[in-house]
Amino acid sequence: MEKPAFETDCCAVNVVLGEEKKGHLIPNGNGHQAGVNGSLIGGTDGAGCGATPGTMSSVEKPVPGYPEREQWTRQMDFIMSCVGFAVGLGNVWRFPYLCYKNGGGVFLIPYLIIGVVGGIPIFFLEIALGQFMKAGSINVWNIAPLFKGLGYASMVIVFFCNTYYIMVLAWAFYYFIKSFNATLPWSTCDNPWNTPSCIEIFHHEDCLNGTIGNTTYGNMTCEELADGRSPIIEFWENKVLNISQGLDYPGSINWELLLCLAAVWVMVYFCVWKGVKSTGKIVYFTATFPYVVLIILLVRGVTLPGAYDGIMFYIKPDWSKLGEAQVWIDAGTQIFFSYAIGLGALTALGSYNRFNNDCYKDAFMLALINSGTSFFAGFVVFAILGFMANEQGVDISQVAETGPGLAFIAYPKAVTLMPMPPVWAALFFFMLLVLGLDSQFVGVEGFVTGILDLFPGKYYMRYKREISVAICCLMCFIIDLSMVTQGGMYVFQLFDYYSASGMTLLWQAFWECIVVSWVYGADRFMDDIARMIGYRPFPWMKWCWSFITPCVCMGIFLFHLFNYKPLTYNNTYVYPWWGEVIGWCMALMSMLCIPVSVLYKLCRATGTFKERWEKLTKPQWGPHHLEYMAPDTDIKSLASLSASTEDNKVIIFESGM
Repeated sequence: MEKPAFETDCCAVNVVLGEEKKGHLIPNGNGHQAGVNGSLIGGTDGAGCGATPGTMSSVEKPVPGYPEREQWTRQMDFIMSCVGFAVGLGNVWRFPYLCYKNGGGVFLIPYLIIGVVGGIPIFFLEIALGQFMKAGSINVWNIAPLFKGLGYASMVIVFFCNTYYIMVLAWAFYYFIKSFNATLPWSTCDNPWNTPSCIEIFHHEDCLNGTIGNTTYGNMTCEELADGRSPIIEFWENKVLNISQGLDYPGSINWELLLCLAAVWVMVYFCVWKGVKSTGKIVYFTATFPYVVLIILLVRGVTLPGAYDGIMFYIKPDWSKLGEAQVWIDAGTQIFFSYAIGLGALTALGSYNRFNNDCYKDAFMLALINSGTSFFAGFVVFAILGFMANEQGVDISQVAETGPGLAFIAYPKAVTLMPMPPVWAALFFFMLLVLGLDSQFVGVEGFVTGILDLFPGKYYMRYKREISVAICCLMCFIIDLSMVTQGGMYVFQLFDYYSASGMTLLWQAFWECIVVSWVYGADRFMDDIARMIGYRPFPWMKWCWSFITPCVCMGIFLFHLFNYKPLTYNNTYVYPWWGEVIGWCMALMSMLCIPVSVLYKLCRATGTFKERWEKLTKPQWGPHHLEYMAPDTDIKSLASLSASTEDNKVIIFESGM
C-alpha cells in the first residue's frame, strides 16, 4: 500500500484523531493510531512531523525498541506450515479408527456438520486473529487484555502436547533404524522377545477345511493357531514398549528408545532455532513427502486379498449410529483435535503473514486438505487391515486398534508384503517421522513465539531465540524420560487423555468465541478482517462465533463431563486413583488459567466494576496497525470524522526524536 511521505528532519508535535464510540484504528500523522476504546503499545516515537491531522505519513521503519516482526518469505510457506502442523499422525490413525467405530461412512455426516459449524470458524478465527494482532498466543489477546489467560492456557496445552507427541516420533525413528536389516525384526518369530504363541503365517482356511492335523504346522493344533499372535504385535508390545504391569511399575529405561528420543529432539531444535525463515523451507518436504508414500501404500494395499472387505468395513454406513450421542461427540473432538484448535500455534503461524493476506480463503483450503487427508488415510489403513483379518481368519474389528498401535501394527504389515521389505520399511517410517516432525516443530514454534512476545525488542539479547528454543526442548526432554521406561506407555496415554484432550480444547475454543464475539465484538472483528483482506467474510462466520460454535463446544464439553469414564489401557488395565488425579491436574492447569486470570485482574484493578471492565477490556494496539490502515478505508461501521464533531478528540503526543 502506498503511503504519502513528508520531507522532514525533526519531529515535534503530532495530532491523532480517534473515534470514541467504536475505538477503531484511525491513522494519524506520525505512524501511530489511537482511540478512546483502545491504547497503543510501542511508545510514541514519531516517524515524521509536519503532518496534518488525519493524514498518514510514511512508516518505513518499526518503532524504536520494537523490531519489525518476521514474515514468511512466500505465502506458500505459511500454507505448507499449516498443512504440516494440522495434518499429522492423528490423521493416520485416529480418524480411520473413529470412522469404523462410529458407523463407517455415516460418521462423515456429523464430522462434516461439526466441521462447518465449529472447526472451520475457529480455525479461521485463530489465523485471522494472529494476522491482525501480529502476535503469538499470549499477546494476541491484547485485543481484550482481561482475558489474556486464554493465551496462557493455550501455552500450557501446547507445552503438554509438545512433550508427549514427540514420543510417537521416537517410536517411528526406532522402527526406521531397525529397518536397516536384511530381515525385518518384526517379520519373524525367532527373536528373543517372541513368545511360543508367535505365528508368522496363519492357516485358518486349512483348519476350516480340515486339512491340518495336530502336528501339521509347528506341532500346533487349530485351537492353538486361533490364539496365535503376529510377530508384528509382539515386536511392538514386547520389544519396543516392553510394557510393565501398570503405572506404578515404571521399570527400567529403554536406552535404545532414549537415544532415539534425544536424536528427534535435536532435529526439532535445528528446525526451529532460526525461526520461520528456515521452518518455512523445511515444510515443503515434510508436508508433501508423506502423501507420496501413502499413495504408493494404497496402490499396493488394494491389490491384497481381503482389501475390499476392509475398505467396505471402513465406509459402509450404519445409519443407526446417527442416533447415538457418542458418535457426534467423537466427531466434534476429532475436528478440534485434527484442526489443532486451541493450541495457539495457528495464531503464531498467522502472525507471520502479511497484514493483507487473504486468510479467509486460506482457512477453507487448509480445512479441506486436513479433512481430505484423514479420509484418504482411512483407505490405506483399512485396505491393510482387511488383508490382516483375511490372513488371520478373524473379524476386522479384532485387528483394528486405536492409538499408535494402528500406525505401528497395520502399516509395518504392509511393508513386509512388498518386494525388498527393508527398503519400503525405511521409506515408510521415514515418512512417519517427517509427518510428525512438522507438527512437532510448528508446535514448538508456537510455544516459543508466545514466550518471546512477552519480552519485546527492548529486552534485546544475542541468541535470545536460540537459547529459548533450547530451554524449551530440554524441559520437554526431561519430562519425556518417564515415557521411555517400561511404564512409559501408561504415562504417554495419561498425557494424551487429559492434558491436550477434547475437554481442554473445547473449553479453550468456547472462550475464544465468547471473547471475540461478545467482549471485543463480532461486527468489530469482521470490520478488522475487512481491513486486512479487502472484503467482509460471509455473515455465517459471525453467527458461528456468536452463537452456534459456543453452543456446540459447550454441549460436547458437558457431555464429556457428565459421561466421564476412568482411563483404561487396552480396555483391561484400569489406572489407579492417583493416576487420574495427576491427569485431572494436567487438564485443570490449562482450564483454570482463564477464570483465575480474569478474577485476579478484576480484583487488582480500581474503581467500580463497570470502570474496571471497561479499562481491562480496552484493546492495546501494536505499532504495526497504522501502517496498513488507509485513511480512506471504506468500512461501513466507521463513522465519518470531521474536526467539528464532538465525538472526536485531539490527542497530543510529544516525541523526543
